[in-house]
Amino acid sequence: MEHITTESLRNDVLKLAQKQYGTAPDYLWMKDPKSAVLRHSDSKKWYAVLMEIPKKRLGLPGEGSVDILNLKADPIMSGSLLLQQGILPGYNMHKGSWITVLLDGTVEWDLIVSLLDMSFETTAKKVRAKPMGVRSSNWIVPANPKFYDIEKAVRESPDGIFTWKQSNHIAVGDTVYLYVASPVSAIRYQCRAVEVDIPCQYADENVRMSRVMRLQLLRRYDKEPVSFELLKAHGVTAVRGPRNIPQSLIHEIETMYPPM
Repeated sequence: MEHITTESLRNDVLKLAQKQYGTAPDYLWMKDPKSAVLRHSDSKKWYAVLMEIPKKRLGLPGEGSVDILNLKADPIMSGSLLLQQGILPGYNMHKGSWITVLLDGTVEWDLIVSLLDMSFETTAKKVRAKPMGVRSSNWIVPANPKFYDIEKAVRESPDGIFTWKQSNHIAVGDTVYLYVASPVSAIRYQCRAVEVDIPCQYADENVRMSRVMRLQLLRRYDKEPVSFELLKAHGVTAVRGPRNIPQSLIHEIETMYPPM
């Protein structure tokens, strides 16, 4: 793994926050000069906290300290995230909605990037309405073929409308680009959210759901792949949860598949 040291990972997180969100760290505690807060420029709301913590406080073996990254996660996803090595309940934070990520090389860099992006989105201002109440957002949502046969769901839906797990602030009218994970590793479907926040209690060893949405299929991308390599070229380095899709990537997709 390229990113293996605590110091390099800390620096990489700070560089990413500056490049991706225009955020400079705030060092708020004189007695704790290594702890830094990352916050939104508009609301000043925290979306990440970098700290150096003795391992024993985290229940970890060994002496010394480790750098950690506290992030806010969608409560629906927290349970599955905490099953992964290197991710713990939020240290000194609300444990129902915050997680702690070890910056010691245990957690893959792509996952750290994805979780930081999720925390930024989760803590962002929720009111983003446009004039006359019109709201339009575009999302990439992952689909894992190991756990769910998305192709079958789309094929067997006579009206092109099917149910999908909802774990973010997607609203009716939003456009959802479904990214199908390995071995496909590409965006395969463009959909529109037609109903959201439908209560649904479901859990198995792979998936937990407390709400779902209904999506209407708009377009299939099955001739020329909208591949993961293309996503990375537009700054999308991981798709492990719902995230906004860059406008530049939408433009690239519309070049490949002109609007009908």
